Amino acid sequence: MKIIWQQNSDNPDNGANFSSICQWWSSLNDKEVTLAQRLIPDSQNIAQISWENQRFDEQFKIVAPEIRGITLYWSKLTTKDQHNLTPRRLELDLDQEALYIYPQSQPSVVIRVNLPLIKYNVIELNNPQISSNSVGKNSLLVLRDKQEQLEVKVNLSPEKQLYLLSVLAKNLKLNAKLNLTPDTLTQLLDSLSNQV
Repeated sequence: MKIIWQQNSDNPDNGANFSSICQWWSSLNDKEVTLAQRLIPDSQNIAQISWENQRFDEQFKIVAPEIRGITLYWSKLTTKDQHNLTPRRLELDLDQEALYIYPQSQPSVVIRVNLPLIKYNVIELNNPQISSNSVGKNSLLVLRDKQEQLEVKVNLSPEKQLYLLSVLAKNLKLNAKLNLTPDTLTQLLDSLSNQV
């Protein structure tokens, strides 16, 4: 999920988005972050940028991050110097825990400040046995791989069950436009419970 603020935008959510970004920025205090600067490609698509570590990328503990006016301020734990950037655009990617800053002074540059990404341990099951049991309103999904002697238990709320169904429906191309947001899921669950 991305939250976008654009300078001089007439988007009615622009102010609320800016407020959310301010809260996220200030929540970084005393956390380890990575700051990387990249040139924006000619296509303007930042998804094409490689954010793999490069020589001039910095990793540091951020101190006193705040936004005054529209300018982002911060210091590093190792120095007392205060740094700042005035953006023309901010994009907060909540899934990646990353803020993309498009500085006013450098229109061809994007700066990313992010928290270290969590590295997950991956268990791959190929065509596991699948079973499911109800546990109150939740559903317990059990995946078993006899060859690997692994059993994975996943406890799913009604919302997560519907989300899983929507993902499976998309993958099966049953309905390419099926996209169940949390609000839609809540409405569906309410209508289902009213029918019972």
